[in-house]
Amino acid sequence: MIQNNASLLDNLEKDCLSCQRCDLSRGRHNVVFGVGAPDAEVLFIGEGPGEQEDLKGEPFVGKAGILLDKMLRAVDLDRNKNIYIANIVKCRPPQNRDPLPEEQELCIAWLRRQFALIRPKIIVCLGRIAAARIIKPDIRIKKEHGKIFRKGGVIMMPILHPAALLRNPADKPAAFEDFLRLQQLIEEHCEHTYDKLNSE
Repeated sequence: MIQNNASLLDNLEKDCLSCQRCDLSRGRHNVVFGVGAPDAEVLFIGEGPGEQEDLKGEPFVGKAGILLDKMLRAVDLDRNKNIYIANIVKCRPPQNRDPLPEEQELCIAWLRRQFALIRPKIIVCLGRIAAARIIKPDIRIKKEHGKIFRKGGVIMMPILHPAALLRNPADKPAAFEDFLRLQQLIEEHCEHTYDKLNSE
């Protein structure tokens, strides 16, 4: 099953690499498809790639990504072993602006197909844009981060975007509390997430 998932995700990524559905494709260096365990029980979703992500072709590899990895490690999560990370849009918006609604609409099918293959039990939305698209349009990220939502049998949690934490370091303790809440959710609802961290 894991190998099949990996192959299907690889095939989907190959298709995505040639996508030209919207104008974002014209300015990209790389499509940023996603990274992680093909059978992850926890899926992290951001809004879109930034400059470093566009150059390297991997989500969350800039300063915000370094902070995200630190917070993941604090709760025994690892992008290479037991979670998956993807974005709403796969190409970088100019000057890192928010992806437009029409760009999100044209690109969201790739994420839906990733979700269908991975079949996570928990979705974590990184920041307002992702949470508004995935959880509810009127999300108030400053007030509702860390809250639990359920849609279609999937547990969903919005958290503060790591880039926002770099701009407002005073919010880091609250963000860490959300990660501790996530850790508890994983222990309650996911059977294999932490097993995979220690299996080589």
